[in-house]
Amino acid sequence: MDDLAERFEERRGELRAIAYRMLGSPSEADDAVQETWLRLARVGAAEIENLTAWLRTVVTRICLDLLRAKRTRREELTGEPAAEVADPARWGPEDQALLADSVSRALLVVLDTLEPAERIAFVLHDMFAVPFDQIAPIVDRTPVAAKKLASRARHKVRGRPAVPVAELARHRAAVEAFLAAARSGDLAAIMAVLAPDVVRHADPATLPPGVPAVLRGARAVAEGTVVLAARSRYAELAMIDGTAGLLVAPHGRLLYALTFTVTGDRIAEYRVIADPARLAALDLAVLP
Repeated sequence: MDDLAERFEERRGELRAIAYRMLGSPSEADDAVQETWLRLARVGAAEIENLTAWLRTVVTRICLDLLRAKRTRREELTGEPAAEVADPARWGPEDQALLADSVSRALLVVLDTLEPAERIAFVLHDMFAVPFDQIAPIVDRTPVAAKKLASRARHKVRGRPAVPVAELARHRAAVEAFLAAARSGDLAAIMAVLAPDVVRHADPATLPPGVPAVLRGARAVAEGTVVLAARSRYAELAMIDGTAGLLVAPHGRLLYALTFTVTGDRIAEYRVIADPARLAALDLAVLP
């Protein structure tokens, strides 16, 4: 048993990385890895020809079951964050390292929009180079069908810009400048990327009590942005409805989306969306 445990520990890091990309939650990833160990301990390694492939298959099937259960609930995608998301202090050094060493928060949010089998095929093939003949039995498909799943997922993750490439780049530059200024809390820098008559609309759930949902004018909007600057550290660029926007997603769990209207090289309007129904209706992808 000690030898089996040692062999499992040698592969724990890879298993946790796979599970984290599948599930987007360190605690859920740990649970999936622990369940994998329990199944291995029951079976033993004597009849397992390829331990690495067996472990990868088992942890992936566990994740697939969890993803299918999530798909029926949907509250993990929007709404109140889990405790580990709401309180970053609950994340230990290993969790922080896992996030830094894995994928962007925006990609985790986009992965959450995929069907479970699509996510499995995409993560295993595109992130871990697992061949489709090994992915196929996990998702109950043929290798050709598994390849199509990954391809469909890839197209969803990449998205399709709604504006020409040059315009998308200009929009991205404006949103990047806005995010950098918001993170610094620099009022002048924020005003520099806003049009003089800019308008900000925000769902009430995103605002402290007493703050108006609509602000008008560069100074008012900039001051309102500074008030919420602490949240900007969780924001990442993403493609929202075909153009550049921001997702506020602590550790990959979507809380808010910011959509922007850019005129010239300045932001003419932006909206902060928190309503679960509106968030679910957005077309999310990773910026190229």
